[in-house]
Amino acid sequence: MSFAQELETSEDLWDDIVFPPSDLLSDEPPLETDLHRLQMSLLIACLEWLWRERSDFYTSGNLTIYYSPRQRKSEKYRGPDFFVVLGVERHPRQSWVVWEENGKYPNVIVEILSPKTAATDRGLKKQLYQDVFRTPDYFWFDPNSLEFKGFHLLDGEYEELQPNEQGWLWSKQLGLYLGIYESKLRFFSAEEQLIPTPQEVAEQEQQQRVQTEQQLTQTEQQLTQTEQQLTQREWLLSQYRERFGELPE
Repeated sequence: MSFAQELETSEDLWDDIVFPPSDLLSDEPPLETDLHRLQMSLLIACLEWLWRERSDFYTSGNLTIYYSPRQRKSEKYRGPDFFVVLGVERHPRQSWVVWEENGKYPNVIVEILSPKTAATDRGLKKQLYQDVFRTPDYFWFDPNSLEFKGFHLLDGEYEELQPNEQGWLWSKQLGLYLGIYESKLRFFSAEEQLIPTPQEVAEQEQQQRVQTEQQLTQTEQQLTQTEQQLTQREWLLSQYRERFGELPE
């Protein structure tokens, strides 16, 4: 039986299945390297900062997605390294349980490749995200080799995205580019501006404060110098008047 046939058969049996509780804890292994952890955290932090005023999305990483009450751990369908679900309430979750989220699956998924997971991310997971999750935008990124590819679901199948001149790929779901910047996968706006991290924003604000303070100091120095010049001119004028009287008109 093919993968698709097995999934279709399992779907037919759902009516006779008692769904497990909704408070399922995530059951993911630790991230393999610091590069994986930092890259996942970077994507989450940037998107949450960019959409800080929004309450209609959920983003997380290395979190189990429970999509079938028949799911067996032996199937090895673990949580994506980074994913975004649109049109849902923004609040913390212990895991993503599809049947408790009105059947919603991720709109965007990014997998961080490693020697251990690359084959699965390029093959079995790609097929799962295409055939079962129906995730519109799927990307993978290797933080070591900087391999970066993306796919958009078109007529039920993934079509590889073509990069722009900068090598970035457009996510229609997010309305953002994804591209490599300083060996990291980052978000860019439609106007091709880098989406900063909260730390980068704080650093930029600090630099602006320092520049403003420097400009104020320079202005104060110029005013002080001008006042000194005026004081000196007034003194010279008073000395002239004492010796020669008022200035002629």
